[in-house]
Amino acid sequence: MSQRRLVPSEVKFLKESLSADYKTGNIRLREGEYQYDLAKAIAAFQLELYFPDVKDIIKKLYGEEKNNDIQFIRKIQTILKKMEKSGIVTILPKTKPWDLQRYALLSFKFRDADKNLVIFATEQEVKQAQGLLQYSMNHQTTPTARILNAKAKAGVLVLLILVSYAAILWDFMQPIVSPLIFIPAFAVAVACSIVLGKIIS
Repeated sequence: MSQRRLVPSEVKFLKESLSADYKTGNIRLREGEYQYDLAKAIAAFQLELYFPDVKDIIKKLYGEEKNNDIQFIRKIQTILKKMEKSGIVTILPKTKPWDLQRYALLSFKFRDADKNLVIFATEQEVKQAQGLLQYSMNHQTTPTARILNAKAKAGVLVLLILVSYAAILWDFMQPIVSPLIFIPAFAVAVACSIVLGKIIS
């Protein structure tokens, strides 16, 4: 499972699902049945801030071999579709057309068709996921922030290169060239030019 960067709509959805109260679903969520197991697996992924596709879910519940069974995959997709129509899960928009559909629970607490209260995460697990989400948001730089950060670094490097070349030129204009000025200034200019080249490329 490779963790991809959460987009703002996914962050919003996670916040809402983590703080949601009991949702009413019109299917049974009885332990040991497919719907319950699938919802429990999706909840486990979602608590790690990850939205699984059908193959992630099958691998977690039934092992790698079942991911090669097309009939079984279709069966699970049919159950997930039924769960979506029943208000238990939602299908997230694809980021790329060839991606598999990803699933998410609308809440971690449900009132099922038999009026049973079903909870897929403890208060402690929800709090941990909220903390993880907050940490992720604090340490996740936006594309704009990354561009501004790169521009700032490039600006500092250009300034250092100009100052280094100015020091070299000033040193050459003196009657005696001082190696104590020339060598460090030249080294700084070369190093900054290399780093600047990497940032620009």
